Amino acid sequence: MSILSLFDPRDDSVGQGLESVSELTARIKAILELGFADVALQAEVSNLARPRSGHVYLVLKDEGSQVRAVLWKSEAQKLVFDLTDGLAVRVWGRLSVYAPRGEYQITIRKIEPEGIGALELAFRQAVARLAAEGLFDPDRKRPLPRFPRKIVVVTSPTGAAVRDLLQVVSRRWRASDLLIAPSRVQGEGAAEEIVEAITLANRVAGADLIILARGGGSLEDLWAFNEEIVARAIVGSKLPVVTAIGHEVDVTIADLAADRRALTPSEAGELCVPDAAEIERQLERLGQRLVAAGRQQVEEARDRLARLADRNERALRRILDDRKFRLSRASAALEALSPVAVLARGYSLTLKASDGAIVREPGDVKAGDLIETRLASGRIVSRVEGSA
Repeated sequence: MSILSLFDPRDDSVGQGLESVSELTARIKAILELGFADVALQAEVSNLARPRSGHVYLVLKDEGSQVRAVLWKSEAQKLVFDLTDGLAVRVWGRLSVYAPRGEYQITIRKIEPEGIGALELAFRQAVARLAAEGLFDPDRKRPLPRFPRKIVVVTSPTGAAVRDLLQVVSRRWRASDLLIAPSRVQGEGAAEEIVEAITLANRVAGADLIILARGGGSLEDLWAFNEEIVARAIVGSKLPVVTAIGHEVDVTIADLAADRRALTPSEAGELCVPDAAEIERQLERLGQRLVAAGRQQVEEARDRLARLADRNERALRRILDDRKFRLSRASAALEALSPVAVLARGYSLTLKASDGAIVREPGDVKAGDLIETRLASGRIVSRVEGSA
């Protein structure tokens, strides 16, 4: 008997052992999914695809093999980091068979980056993405008001952070009013509440500044402040934003986006309001400098006036001396031309008594006229007897 005769299609007995492709696939599916209900892999992500359905399709591979994998939408939405081609990951899931194509794949239940925590990777990815957009540029940062009148604090009203902040502000500068915009600062939905509180703070009439505050905690506790929506709300705020989140070693994306970062809520109070005692000392020193400057100006003005008076006196003296000299010369010239001076030298002046006309020659008078002769001292009145 030949081998071919065993599968002779004309032999009805052979057909009794056949099954459909669907039946075969169903048996394989049952065996594989039961035998590989839990798998854990180390692999590299490749051929990443994100269709509109929200599911994530990818290939997990190493140097020698690859297997298809899927992350359903419900699980994909829980990822805090971005899956990218080339990323080394650790995967937990189960093997499943996709019957329409007769292919098996890994249905991913949990996936995390290799060698680094998921949150840490998400933090690094978000920082790189937002930095590329310019959200952290120093040139974008706004200056803080020197003397804020009204400060809105976005925080949990029951946390220690707000108490520390209130104590510092009330001790340093009582002229500032503090308003609390309450918000959860950790847990699911906290990021959305923080964004709403920042939006509310921007609508407060007369507000000058926002402080975003929270006490210390783990990376998971502080994660709301690493959410992209919080960073964008800070950058989009009309008011300057100061962050005081966690401890000195805790740096969040909110800190990078803020106009100023304080290491602690207490330091935020010191950064945002002046020290009244120091302002008082500055004003006292300023007053002393003003008094000293005023005295110096008075002394300088007095010296200028004295020098000016001295110059004016010397100038007036020169003018008077010049006028005296000119008057003396004019007086001497006038004296030389005066008839009285001529008379003093032995000459006399004869006038007609009738009209005071000067007699210059004998014909100016006739016999019987009265004439007046003026001498250097006195006068003589006489009558003309005759003239020749």
